[in-house]
Amino acid sequence: MIHLSNLKTHRLPGSPAWALVLTCLLLAASSCGLPTNTGPIDHLPTATSPTSTPVSPTLTATISPSLTITPSPSHTITPSPSLTVTLAPTLTSTPTGTATPIPTYAILRGKVLEQANCRYGPGAPYLYKYGVYHGSNIELIGRNDLGSWVVIQAIGGSNPCWVKASLLAIKGDVMSLAPTYLPLPASPYYNPPTGVSAVRQGNEVTVSWNGLTLRAGDDSLQTPYVVEAWVCQDGQLLFTPVGAYVDLVTIRDEPGCDQPSHARLAAAEKHGYTAWGEIPWP
Repeated sequence: MIHLSNLKTHRLPGSPAWALVLTCLLLAASSCGLPTNTGPIDHLPTATSPTSTPVSPTLTATISPSLTITPSPSHTITPSPSLTVTLAPTLTSTPTGTATPIPTYAILRGKVLEQANCRYGPGAPYLYKYGVYHGSNIELIGRNDLGSWVVIQAIGGSNPCWVKASLLAIKGDVMSLAPTYLPLPASPYYNPPTGVSAVRQGNEVTVSWNGLTLRAGDDSLQTPYVVEAWVCQDGQLLFTPVGAYVDLVTIRDEPGCDQPSHARLAAAEKHGYTAWGEIPWP
């Protein structure tokens, strides 16, 4: 056991602080069962650091050059073949000919030169509709093939009828009007004439039929029969209305047209016209 008296007799040179530290160390050593020095302490034992075992120089971590770390091949996703949509060839319309331009027609203005009858059709054989008076301003909206009859109405009106073009002062070219046909008013009481026939002699065609017997009071007091004929004249197929007071009429029809001639017959009474009966054109 270390006696404090010895510490007092043999003081280490130096600072008193060192003495205090050494005293604490000796007390700690005695408590752990270390051998005690009963004799005087001349020298403090030399503190040696714990000996570390040096790493053997032959123990070297050497990566063998033959050791090659080959990365495993990555998983490659091979896309499946894409769906190819093959379009059917586009159906191209091949024009078979040159498109015919649509003609543009005019609406003209005019003035009545003298009092005139306005009729249901383009000619004197048609029934009277109403009268127009000298100096009246009118609107022209159509014509027949030759422009000899025109369709007129009040400016902005809606009750058209036919007037002979020579009875009007027309502002503009009459042939710029649209070729027009207006339907005739229908008779609810009579059928078309029967027994219709046609005979040709050269360029003359004579048409005949059985006369229509009207009831008392149904007579229109105007032309009782009208033949609408499309006949060839001067190399053109022209619309030609012909009126008759008897059951026979003769119409001129020449050769030289690309389209065939034809005609039809109707009878008139005060309410209107019978249905059309086709004429067997020779």
